[in-house]
This record gives sequence, C-alpha cells and structure tokens, in this order.
Amino acid sequence: MSPEAPENSEAASEAAPAALSDAERARLLARPELILGDRDLMRALIGARDSEAGENVIDIRGRAMQALESRLARLESAHESVISAAYDNQTGMATVHRAVLSLLEPTDFEGFLENLDSAVAPILRVETLRLVMESGERIPEPEENGPLVILPAGSIARLIAAGRQTPRADDIVLRRAQRETLPIHGLTRAPIQSEALLPIDLGPGRLPAALVMGSADIGRFNPAQATDLLRFFGQSFRLVLLSWLRK
Repeated sequence: MSPEAPENSEAASEAAPAALSDAERARLLARPELILGDRDLMRALIGARDSEAGENVIDIRGRAMQALESRLARLESAHESVISAAYDNQTGMATVHRAVLSLLEPTDFEGFLENLDSAVAPILRVETLRLVMESGERIPEPEENGPLVILPAGSIARLIAAGRQTPRADDIVLRRAQRETLPIHGLTRAPIQSEALLPIDLGPGRLPAALVMGSADIGRFNPAQATDLLRFFGQSFRLVLLSWLRK
C-alpha cells in the first residue's frame, strides 16, 4: 500500500461536507420553509448550483431566483411604506379630532380665543395659531402675540397671495413663511419657518377670515402635502366660530 494513501484519504474526508443527521434531515424535509425563508441559505444554494454548472452554462433558474428576490425586496419596501403612511394618517386624524374637541370646550368667546394658544396649538404641534379677521371700521390696537388679529378689508387676500403662486381664495396654502405674514405670527421662541393659511368664509354680509398656523420646522408645511385633515379642521373651526358670532 502506498504511504500516500492515508494522507489522501484524510484530505478527502476533510473536504467532504458533513452529513446531516437523521433528525436534522427529517426536520428540513418536514419544514422546507426553513430554507426557503432564509435568503442567505437560498443564495448559497444558487451559488453552489452555479459553480457546478461551470462558467459557460447559464442557469436560468438561478437568474430567475435573483430577479424574484429583487422583486420581493421592492414589494416589501412598498409594503412598509404603505403601512407607515397609514399609521401617519391615523395619527394625524386622531390629532385633529383632539384639536376639534378642544375647540368645543370653552364657554365664552374670550375663552375660545385663549384656548387657541393654550390648548389647540400644542395639540397640533405648531408654534402659532392665529385667527385673522378683517374689519371695515377702525382697526383696534393689536394685542401683542394675541390669538386674534384684526386687519383692514382686503388684507387676507393679500396674505394668501404673498407666495410665488396665487391660489384660489378658498384654497389652503402650505408654504415657507413669508415676510408679509411674520407680523401675524408675532414673537416666538424660534423663528417661524413654514406656515399654513386656512381661508374661512363667514357667509354673506361678513368679511372673510383665516386661520394662520406657523411652525419652526421648515418642512412642516409644504405645497406637496395633502390638505384633507387641515380642511376638516378648518371647516370645524368655521362652524364653531360662526356659532360664537351669532351670539
């Protein structure tokens, strides 16, 4: 017998993969999803198959598996985005509902105005929340940082048109803060970077009004955002305000 035989035999035994035990084999046969659900294992299986085939052979099944894996990754990403958007929408809806309920709590108009600053603005997570109303009479001296701002007739249309684009009068405006509206926000702890303007139609015989929200976050309000929740809040605010104006 050649003296090299034991060495070759030992090398062959070291190169040979370890055999699965009967228990492990039975487990994998009973639950193949353990392999199918593991991307690293599936990638190793495909790689092993490709190495056996050689460089000149194209394994269509392997390529198809790679394409499916890539598509699955995209689907998972889209799925996570949808869930995240739904969660954000639900959270935003709950926030607006809390703000509307807070509008209904005050028992007098002065308390209604004070509540805008003390309760509604924190619920909506904005630095400023101002009710802007027009008057055709003498304008009273403005209250510093007060929730109610009285301006001459025609001022709200000019405030809304202060941006580069001129929206319709009934459109909600989301944009970066404009110099024309900075006096409306007043003094704040942090500079107002973005704002939302919600026009309010008070009906025939009354001058228009508007809700002006200001945020120190430059990305809080921008034209690409949806306005459904803000529109609901603005309509609710309009009904509450009209109930106070009728008294």
